[in-house]
Amino acid sequence: MKKLMSFMAVIFSIMAFTQQGKLRKVAAVGFLNVENLWDTIRSADYIDGTKDIRNPAFHRSIPMDSIKFLEAEKYDGPWSDGALNGKKAVRYQSGSDEFTPSSGKNYNTKIYKAKLANEAKVISELGAQYTKTAPAVVGLIEVENRQVIEDLVKQPVLAKYDYGIIHYNSYDYRGIDVALIYQKRRFTPTNSLKKELKVFGDDGKREYTRDILVVTGFLDNEKVAFFMNHWPSRRGGEAISLPKRNAAAALLKQQMDSIRAADPSTKLFAMGDFNDDPVSASLKNHLKAVASPKDLSETTPYLNLMYPLYKKGIASLAYQDAPNLFDQIIVSKNLVFDQVTKEYSVYKAEIFAPPYLVNKEGNYKGYPFRSWNGDQFTGGYSDHFPAFVILQKEP
Repeated sequence: MKKLMSFMAVIFSIMAFTQQGKLRKVAAVGFLNVENLWDTIRSADYIDGTKDIRNPAFHRSIPMDSIKFLEAEKYDGPWSDGALNGKKAVRYQSGSDEFTPSSGKNYNTKIYKAKLANEAKVISELGAQYTKTAPAVVGLIEVENRQVIEDLVKQPVLAKYDYGIIHYNSYDYRGIDVALIYQKRRFTPTNSLKKELKVFGDDGKREYTRDILVVTGFLDNEKVAFFMNHWPSRRGGEAISLPKRNAAAALLKQQMDSIRAADPSTKLFAMGDFNDDPVSASLKNHLKAVASPKDLSETTPYLNLMYPLYKKGIASLAYQDAPNLFDQIIVSKNLVFDQVTKEYSVYKAEIFAPPYLVNKEGNYKGYPFRSWNGDQFTGGYSDHFPAFVILQKEP
């Protein structure tokens, strides 16, 4: 089995942030795939369409034992917020039974607590070699519900940073979502929403997948927007599934273009697991994320920060025993400057792969140290390496 190459990012000194004797102000923005962060309780989604769509109670996760106490109708229609307006329905999660004490995984409180501690450790260290603190904003991929995020930010290594949470339940067939956490003293959200990605199989039936999470606000008093992504997988083959990721790219571009048109000064960050490489058609042709700052223009205003890493052979995971860089960060051109100014700009982007996140032996030596080997909990972290970008400006 081939080993993945070049996972380890070069660690530079914090002294890289000195210029003519002055320290720069820095911030880290990153994300990680927490590889199936589920609680131990069998649950379902309860949609109460009588509530405002922005109310977390509109679509929430509930224990299976609670269903009998809730008003709900038999529902056979399409699963979307619009279709469920005014209705009350229960949606069962296909993944919920897998992560319980009675499953083959024997997923119990001890394992859950170990998962939380592991993911919290990674978050606390993202970009810390540059910033000497935890990241200001962190995207999360593969969370079951809001409760697991609340449990995560209460972990001792994260609690002191007072992270806020932005999360919406999706209609994903397994029941996993994306989310955003943020240090309240650094980032002030002004609006958030989810954009449902509607893709269809060969039979014409809708395939339910993750939403794109859109969050706007102020990062250290600068207007920013974050777009969290977990695009459709390559299940069934790369070519066959590509149209679904092309659709995700088109939806993401529409959202980014819309915010940019409303206020061109807003700095945009699109990040997540795109299930494609930087050179794939979805990112190059549909999102039109360019590879180099020299290619930025009014018609191509988005830069893929991971392209140089991809060209160097750096990867964030192994898909079907081949290295891929699916975990990417894409930014708008107003974050790309030749010199340090009084506004944030990109210093550098990295794939985070310290030794403890890397398998050290066996068939998967060099791969991410994932949490699960079949039904066996390994004590590991994720099947993806996280990514982050360091921002800098004059103090």
